[in-house]
Amino acid sequence: MEITFSEEREELRRSVRRFMEDKSPTSEVRRLMETADGYDPDVWRLMANQLGLQGLVIPERFGGSGYGFEELAIVFEEMGRSLLCAPFFSTVALATSALLASNDEAAMAKYLPGIASGASFATLAYSEPSGAWEVDKVTTRAAKSADGFVLNGTKSFVIDGGVADLLLVTAVSENGLSLFAVSSSAPGVTVSPLSTMDLTRKQSLIEFNDGPGELVGVEGGAGNFVAKALQLASTALAAEQVGGAERVLELSVEYAKVRIQYGRPIGSYQAIKHKCSDMLVLVETARSASLYATWAAANDSDELPVASSLAKAYCSEAYLKCAAENIQIHGGIGFTWEHDAHLFFKRAKSTEILLGLPSYHRELLARLVGM
Repeated sequence: MEITFSEEREELRRSVRRFMEDKSPTSEVRRLMETADGYDPDVWRLMANQLGLQGLVIPERFGGSGYGFEELAIVFEEMGRSLLCAPFFSTVALATSALLASNDEAAMAKYLPGIASGASFATLAYSEPSGAWEVDKVTTRAAKSADGFVLNGTKSFVIDGGVADLLLVTAVSENGLSLFAVSSSAPGVTVSPLSTMDLTRKQSLIEFNDGPGELVGVEGGAGNFVAKALQLASTALAAEQVGGAERVLELSVEYAKVRIQYGRPIGSYQAIKHKCSDMLVLVETARSASLYATWAAANDSDELPVASSLAKAYCSEAYLKCAAENIQIHGGIGFTWEHDAHLFFKRAKSTEILLGLPSYHRELLARLVGM
């Protein structure tokens, strides 16, 4: 395995970091998390038109830049540092991955150019009220109609379902698990916002009552390619978690240097030193797991199922631990609503659950390695 941090990639990191520091300071995060849509349209357009982030991994023939997953992982890592409030994960990591994995040329030609230009928001509606991510737990049904298919069922915890105009919905048809493109404004589709702990990433409940759907990929063949899309999304999420964990480590170290207690910086006390050093170990080992999954995704390796679950499980726990220690190091002020520490903790907790808990991914790993 080899991932080279070329000067071009480092310049991408610097550019994205500057952009995030300018457009997504925590003051802006706090403002946007209290809005209904949870994002700034002007920032979204700049991301698409100036940086080309939405189309980064979309092939050039569909209006994208045609870069690899290594570049996308850098973007997600920087977004994780800034707690970006935007429907980027849903549109790029979930929906774009599903469309590309489907290998459906017609669907890609129809939907990817809009995503690449920033004109379209999309998401993957997979999990249901049970919160499970297993294929055999999907209960939404699809039946053939005169115009294609109609869907009936309920999807829950749909990331950015409130702003997405394109819903990619998993449902069981007579031939098995299939994927359908559904307009969120179509008749028979009802989108309701959910109350969540992490307000920086909106979620919705979506009900389908004979909602019209257009088949994406082969009917009954979604089990394999949606699984790959989820593996790519897990890899992207792991990179985001590494960025968040790195940022809370920096905040902890900065505070330990300036907070004076009993005439000394608290960073001079052994207990704080141990916490910071343990956080550093977690961040660097999480980065290694993330890089392994990124390499597997970029090279379309057979190791991706193992690498993505390993990264998701480990990075979830590393981020949550670091976010919790950040609160402890900040002491009383870290527990207040006014301090940013709780924003990172809530994002860490929500990303731990998103796409499956660490225990779920360890179970996947056990099956994959024959345990």
